[in-house]
Amino acid sequence: MIGGSKPVVVGIADMKMVNGDGKVITYALGSCIGICLYDPKLKLAALVHIMLPLNMEAGRKNPLKYADTGIRETLKAMQAKGALKSRITAKCAGGAKMFEVSGKGSLGNIGQRNIESVHTILKMEGIHLVAEDVGGGVARTLTFDAATGMATVQSYGKPVKTI
Repeated sequence: MIGGSKPVVVGIADMKMVNGDGKVITYALGSCIGICLYDPKLKLAALVHIMLPLNMEAGRKNPLKYADTGIRETLKAMQAKGALKSRITAKCAGGAKMFEVSGKGSLGNIGQRNIESVHTILKMEGIHLVAEDVGGGVARTLTFDAATGMATVQSYGKPVKTI
């Protein structure tokens, strides 16, 4: 875990945890979703940047790439640091429809499928989703502050939004 004022960067299909006065940030949330999980008592925050709704990859090479396994892996990591599932809340951003896909192919709207999967997994895990900025057609940058529990979302050409 890392603290300090400079945000810790979370890459695609990645997760980082911070506590105290630490901040995490992830960029380029198009159809991907950034999920901030937070235990307010410990001021422990984790941010996971998922790409796809479900892990159907043989061998599960990177569980953080998927909503189902990424959220569960993040919760396990937080619990290993003393977080209680009953206290953890979630905020998320992303899930945009970045491309028009013609026809009725299986790809469909990945962003929307990611949103639905994140909602389902959080509900199954008993985690309360307190705020989100999802959908639409623009990429987002998501920052989360462990000291305050506040998330900010920046989209190109739009004012910063606090969620």
